[in-house]
Amino acid sequence: MNIFIGNLPYKIQESELRELFEDYGELTSLKIITDKQTGQSKGFAFAEMPDRESALKALDDLNEAEIYGRNIVVKEAEERPKNTARPGGYKGGFTKK
Repeated sequence: MNIFIGNLPYKIQESELRELFEDYGELTSLKIITDKQTGQSKGFAFAEMPDRESALKALDDLNEAEIYGRNIVVKEAEERPKNTARPGGYKGGFTKK
């Protein structure tokens, strides 16, 4: 199960987050999303747990848990739309006369 972790404190380390989730079962991946230019955390992460029951237990227990004074959000990650372009293409705002 792919898990979204939001409202993370900027100072949290991946190792701390990994330890928190590994208490619930195997963690196949964990990625704190960072700004490409500054390298600073954007305050959210994604984790992958192969066992759905373990993942659901983690969601239930860790959602709204306080870490460094912030209540984190833990929920099942939603699929991103594959194409956000609108049908019809870009017309440029010009009209025919």
